[in-house]
Amino acid sequence: MAFEGLSDKLGKVFSKLKNHGKLSEKDVKEAMREVKMALLEADVSFTVVKSFVNKVSERAVGSEVMNSLTPAQQVIDIVHEELISLMGTSAARIDFPSKPPCIIMMCGLQGAGKTTHSAKLAKYLKGQNRRPLLVACDIYRPAAIDQLKVVGEKVETKVFEMGQENPVRIARESVKFARDNGYDVVILDTAGRLHIDDTLMNELKSIKSEVAPNEILLVVDSMTGQDAVNVAQSFNEALGITGVILTKLDGDTRGGAALSVLSVTGKPIKFAGVGEKPDDLEQFHPNRMADRILGMGDMLSLIEKAKNTVDEKEQEKLAKRLQENKFDMNDLYAQFEQIEKMGSISSLLKMIPGVAGKVKQEDIDERKMARTKAIISSMTKKEREKPSLIDAKRKRRIAAGSGTRVEDVNQLLKQFEAMQKMMKQMGFKGGKKRRLPKFSMGMGGMGGFPGM
Repeated sequence: MAFEGLSDKLGKVFSKLKNHGKLSEKDVKEAMREVKMALLEADVSFTVVKSFVNKVSERAVGSEVMNSLTPAQQVIDIVHEELISLMGTSAARIDFPSKPPCIIMMCGLQGAGKTTHSAKLAKYLKGQNRRPLLVACDIYRPAAIDQLKVVGEKVETKVFEMGQENPVRIARESVKFARDNGYDVVILDTAGRLHIDDTLMNELKSIKSEVAPNEILLVVDSMTGQDAVNVAQSFNEALGITGVILTKLDGDTRGGAALSVLSVTGKPIKFAGVGEKPDDLEQFHPNRMADRILGMGDMLSLIEKAKNTVDEKEQEKLAKRLQENKFDMNDLYAQFEQIEKMGSISSLLKMIPGVAGKVKQEDIDERKMARTKAIISSMTKKEREKPSLIDAKRKRRIAAGSGTRVEDVNQLLKQFEAMQKMMKQMGFKGGKKRRLPKFSMGMGGMGGFPGM
């Protein structure tokens, strides 16, 4: 999970500060020394770390903080504010022109995920009622055009291609095609190289000169740390990029690239890739990312994720079944599938204030949900509709069919029974019926079942 190592280390630093009560200048300096080491270990640029620590130290040793009744919290607030400033004071958005189409040129080194993130961006823009067109400008990498067609089909987006034609001409003709056919966004998937060279940059400059893109987005792998920042700096100097898409941010436990890009290049991170699914692209919000780093959770992103992935009709159907006291194992299985669409359990829990910062990756077994689903799948239709039918003999059969133990089946049945009791206490039976919030339904049962 992104920033996991940094979050843990900063959490320990701030816990020490809180234990001091009244803070001295020495306490602050010691804390800032530890913060500095934590940032360097997270692979943040040395110059960025030095500037960050100096700014925080200067503000933290002021009389307003030292004489405060809650000095440790004041220091944490200062770190939070400076983290936001480090990544950009507000979310950077795509610059859409008044007259379409908006031309977005995707660039980056080979293997950074440029083609898949072109498709993810198309999917994201479709969710904003845009009509994107994907363009195959990479004529060198074997099967690059076919790959774009495959991912384009997954996100139900038209792919414009002209085979092995000159990439500059492909770009020019795609814009003309977009104007003639009502596409309001053109996403150019350009060629990459294993390293930066003059041939690559000259071609990209020629495409830029020909179509005058509104956005030049650089796709970089966040897990390469400072190499990602160096690549961003090189591309920016040659092309004048407008923003960065950081891929694999979900797998980068350090997060140094995210904290360094803006300071080093002057260009913001606009999107972050947080998984392999077409939906796993998030707009980058500096304030929310700072919250995550400091273990404060990120409820807004969690709600947005739920809105974008949870099936509203299914939730209304579930609400009705809850009100009629008909919630069964089929409904629970459907809820697990909704949760899986939103991402890993650990990533979801870390977005919840009060839980974030306390959840450790080793405490969560992501496979438990799959095992729970296997148990439900091994039940007959009647057993799923009426779990009370399941006796000792049936439990043994279900355990054997799902590759689990009878104890696991018992645990699931007990937790399901407890959930039904909770629903009754909330008023989901007869008389006045409370409406369960859509977001709660989308997370239904997450806290009480195996692995969650």
